[in-house]
Amino acid sequence: MSLTPEKIAASAPDQAALTAASKLLKPALWPLLVARNGLVWGECQGSGSSPYRVVADESDLGAKCTCPSRKFPCKHSLALLWLRAEGKATFADVEPPDWVSQWLGRRRGGKPGSGTTPESAATAASLDAIPVEAPAPADPKSEARAAAQRERTRKDREAAILNGLDELDRWITDQLDRGLAAFAPVATTQCRLAAQRMVDAKAGGIANLIDRIPAEMFKLPEAERPDYLIERLGALHLLAEAYRRQELLSDGLRADVRQLVGWTMAKDDLLNDAKAKTKSGRWLVVATRAEVQPDKLRRLETWLLSLDGGEPLFAVLIDFVPISGAGSTLRRIGELIDADLVFYPSAVPLRAIIHHQRSVPDAGGGEIPSGVTLSANLARYAAALAIHPWLDDWPLLVTNAKVVRSGDALWLTDMRADIGLPIQPALTVPAMPLVGLEGMEICAVWDGRTASISCARTPLGQWQIE
Repeated sequence: MSLTPEKIAASAPDQAALTAASKLLKPALWPLLVARNGLVWGECQGSGSSPYRVVADESDLGAKCTCPSRKFPCKHSLALLWLRAEGKATFADVEPPDWVSQWLGRRRGGKPGSGTTPESAATAASLDAIPVEAPAPADPKSEARAAAQRERTRKDREAAILNGLDELDRWITDQLDRGLAAFAPVATTQCRLAAQRMVDAKAGGIANLIDRIPAEMFKLPEAERPDYLIERLGALHLLAEAYRRQELLSDGLRADVRQLVGWTMAKDDLLNDAKAKTKSGRWLVVATRAEVQPDKLRRLETWLLSLDGGEPLFAVLIDFVPISGAGSTLRRIGELIDADLVFYPSAVPLRAIIHHQRSVPDAGGGEIPSGVTLSANLARYAAALAIHPWLDDWPLLVTNAKVVRSGDALWLTDMRADIGLPIQPALTVPAMPLVGLEGMEICAVWDGRTASISCARTPLGQWQIE
């Protein structure tokens, strides 16, 4: 297994663990770093007097750390492997100490007669199910103390978030009192200060939403910016009010609100959630996107379309990888995947993870199926927006679609031509070959303002964005 930042990021239990690990990529925090025969180990200086001892196996990313974190792998394990993958730190080559040898002996011992080796386990496992070392029998008193500490930490964070939401309300009021016309010159500074305060209040999700405002606003024509700003500030205020009234929300919408504020759900927790929506079958990759977030992680989106027939069913896989990592883990548009998906809890389930993936008999790409009219697509979007008012992107599968030109702009419509959506200006040139063709099946992502066409089935063959 070639050790890369992308594979390490894929093994992280959630984005929070990956973000925390990125803060430990300083060799000065590691008084000991060693690598030998596929093993890496080291000592990371924490808040206590004694450093944490960390050991990891490069072959399958299995790891062990002496820190009290309940996440696997923890931030120290991720950081150790990350340092090794990037090659920016010096690793010594010495004999392993007893604590490393003992861990390796327990890990490779396996069950008598099982024949299991780390290599075979790594081959069988997916990135969503990295082999985990069997835990030692827990001490009930220690478990109780740990549970009590987790509950105190949760309550402290809840209180910090609520205090931060009060500050958010004051910040929104200040912007309205100052006047929206005066916001543009100070947008970057004001949003950065507000976002930092939300980070301090442990509401990282809101911080990301605020950080995005200036860049998204300045992409728009000047005449549209006040409306966009009112929309964004209104959405932030509504989110703060919803968080304060979580007990009145449905389970799905409550999960959406908490995720938007900054709470995360570990992959293992999702896979163990008996109420989680699941869907198995063949999926077609219809869109991919990559963007760098303010927290310096690269967000990778892979949009999938079910090929099982019936109403169009979409899913989106979202991964976070280090910005410094070379290459990309984005899949190819047109790729076929035979997999079992598990969806995160939501009022409008879209985001999912792959639980199991099977090989596809034919190695070629898949054909885009027939969709529904543009009006039907937008009706579904309106229904979703009504129950999830912070919905950002919505996938479209338009049947009998057309792309028409109006001046310098392109519009997505269908043979009924009773409605049209402006196509993202950056796609005007790539999508120009679709102008004039009829009877197409087009996949696109609608953000409420523009449609980003990603692929199409045309009378001349398959087309996709390059």
